Amino acid sequence: MSPHSRLDPLLRPDEATDAIRGPAGAPVTLIEYGDFECPSCVQAHGALNILLAHFGDQLRFVFRHFPLREIHPHAEMAAEAAEAARAQGKFWPMYDLLFTHSQHLKEKHLLDYARQVGLDIARYQNEMNDHVYLQRVQEHIQGARHLGVRSTPAFYVNGVLTDVSFGLQHLHEAIDKALLRS
Repeated sequence: MSPHSRLDPLLRPDEATDAIRGPAGAPVTLIEYGDFECPSCVQAHGALNILLAHFGDQLRFVFRHFPLREIHPHAEMAAEAAEAARAQGKFWPMYDLLFTHSQHLKEKHLLDYARQVGLDIARYQNEMNDHVYLQRVQEHIQGARHLGVRSTPAFYVNGVLTDVSFGLQHLHEAIDKALLRS
C-alpha cells in the first residue's frame, strides 16, 4: 500500500484538474493552495522555483487555486486565466507571469499575458467571457475549505499540512524529512 492511499482523496494529484510539474513517480508531492494576488504567495513563488530546482525529479509540485476574493479582487479572474492557459498547454508560463506581475491582474493585463505566452487569443477571450474555468477554480476553493485551508499559501508535503508562517525554510525541511522517509 502506497503512503498516498491513506490520504484524503483531495490530497492526491489529479492530472485532469491539477497543474502538475515533476514526475508522477517522485517520492515527494508538494501541493500548494495559492492566490495570484497574495503577497505571501508571490514570495513563496520565488522560493518554490529554488526548491523545484534543488529537489529536481524527487519532487512533484501541484498548484491549486484558492483566490481570497474578499481581499484580492482580481485573484479569481487570474485563476481563470491560468486555467485557460492550462487548457492550451501554457499553465506554467502563465503562472510565472501572474506571480511576477501580481500587482497588475486586471482584465487588460491578463489579456496581455495571454498574448505573451502565445495563447490562441480568440479562444482565450471566448473562454474568459463564458467563465469556462470558473467551476474548476471554485472546486479547488471547495476542496481547500474541506481540508480546512483558511489562508494562502497553504502547502501539503505528502499530504501533511506544513506551516510556513515562520518562513519557507520549514517547507525545505519538510521535503527533506519526507525524502528520508521514502
